[in-house]
Amino acid sequence: MSEKLLSIVVPSYNSQDYLSRCLDSLMPGGGEVEVIVVDDGSTDRTADIAREYISRYPGIVRLHQQENGGHGAAINSGIALAAGAYFKVVDSDDRLDGEAYQQVLSKLRSIEPIDLLITNYVYEYYNDGKSYTMRYRNMFPQDKVITWDKMQRARFDQIMLMHSFIYRTELLRQCGLKLPEHTFYEDNLFAYVPLPYVKKLLYFNCNLYRYYIGRADQSVNTQVMIKRVDQQLRVTRLMIGCYDLYRDVSSKNLSRYMIHHLSMMVATSIIHINLSEEEDKNGEVDALWEFIRAKDERLYTELRRSFVNLGIILSQKVNQKMMLMGYNIAKRIYKFC
Repeated sequence: MSEKLLSIVVPSYNSQDYLSRCLDSLMPGGGEVEVIVVDDGSTDRTADIAREYISRYPGIVRLHQQENGGHGAAINSGIALAAGAYFKVVDSDDRLDGEAYQQVLSKLRSIEPIDLLITNYVYEYYNDGKSYTMRYRNMFPQDKVITWDKMQRARFDQIMLMHSFIYRTELLRQCGLKLPEHTFYEDNLFAYVPLPYVKKLLYFNCNLYRYYIGRADQSVNTQVMIKRVDQQLRVTRLMIGCYDLYRDVSSKNLSRYMIHHLSMMVATSIIHINLSEEEDKNGEVDALWEFIRAKDERLYTELRRSFVNLGIILSQKVNQKMMLMGYNIAKRIYKFC
């Protein structure tokens, strides 16, 4: 199979209600893009819809069917199957912006090979039609191939998620990325584990990814996150265990950012433990902090002093009203719904 410029993997599970909208946004990429729909054990018409697009767009759309393994398993399959020089994940209920998509393809076509292209993404809310764009103009020079040493400090409300990233495909294979199966929130690992392997990156200031948020069954819905806090904790622990951020990561700027990302994960986990109906909430929180301390005393100290975690620790010591206030602040920062 000849190499494509870009492989876009679409993890899909019972996605019949929105898969067509997603695929329609990807088809303008034309023949230099391959779109791999990974049907992760769907029981609805997901696979049939993918086959319809294969018949209409031969050589562009591919279908891979597998037993249900979760979002991470679908991405793992996509990495193994991808024939493109670059790799992006687009969830089946999201889409790409048409104009930005063409600009990104033109950029990938024209620049020297890089390990990571970073773009903006847009939260689009189902309930009220509002949107919010996550940009990185303060963190990176625009439209320049750089190393991590040129990255500036992130604001406390800035996180680079999966939606921001287009990786070089071989880099994902070289770093041995293997996402856990049957686990939500593993996309944080996708946006974290490969970063120390990235040597050349470029920030392209366009609003490529449209991330729909606000459905009651979404993984970032507050009630869903409370029920799945064990999975949030699992991913958080996996991220903490990946690296010694003071020895394994050569760039101090990147190390600082990765600590920042970890602080978000810890804060999110603690918030949803405290919002749950578990009897031993303090025990769960203490166990997480002890895990971090056992891994790295210095990391433990930095995470507890981070802006959001410090606020959560203080609010826990006051009352439930303060805890809810801390949650509402974190909700605004991290866009739970």
